[in-house]
Amino acid sequence: MSDPTFQKVFGSGWHELPSALQQRYANRPFTHDVVTIDGHLSIEMSWLARLLAPILYLTRTLVPWPGENIPVTVRFRSEPGSDACHFERSFRFPGRRPWHFNSTLRPREGADLIETMPVGIGWQARYSFDGGKVHIAHRAYRINLFGLSLRLPLDWLFGRGSAEEAALDDNHFRMAMTIEHPWLGTLYGYRGTFAIVDVE
Repeated sequence: MSDPTFQKVFGSGWHELPSALQQRYANRPFTHDVVTIDGHLSIEMSWLARLLAPILYLTRTLVPWPGENIPVTVRFRSEPGSDACHFERSFRFPGRRPWHFNSTLRPREGADLIETMPVGIGWQARYSFDGGKVHIAHRAYRINLFGLSLRLPLDWLFGRGSAEEAALDDNHFRMAMTIEHPWLGTLYGYRGTFAIVDVE
């Protein structure tokens, strides 16, 4: 049986991860593994992000509406033919049909991974664990063209994303994500808590 993808990413820190986070990152490459989590997220959008909401809607790169305590289900799904991990998110806004937002995560090098949206735009980030929190730090934007992952120098336009996760107990964790622009401040963010529902 192969080790979880994130065991290599976190290195020696993997064995220090609390149970909730080890379960959250349990997917192994080249398997049928599925980890399911349920929770609630509060989504914040700046005036600029709200102006760009139609583009977010069409490209499904981010959730296009703000909201408080929105129920969310996430499935982290491995596939037997690759080392990819698919993020399948379902947001249930009151009065709307469920909003499905999917992406694919692949190891890059060392502690870096690239999360790619369906339109081919990707976010390269570095993962680390400081003994209390998992930190996810922006490295670069990328685009897939002709089988190559090319760096996009767009930090000045889209800002830089970061996220953190911390265990609350053996089966729950909290998380937060923000996108910060160097001149315009916080463009987008969400925060909330999740419970581990199933690890298959």
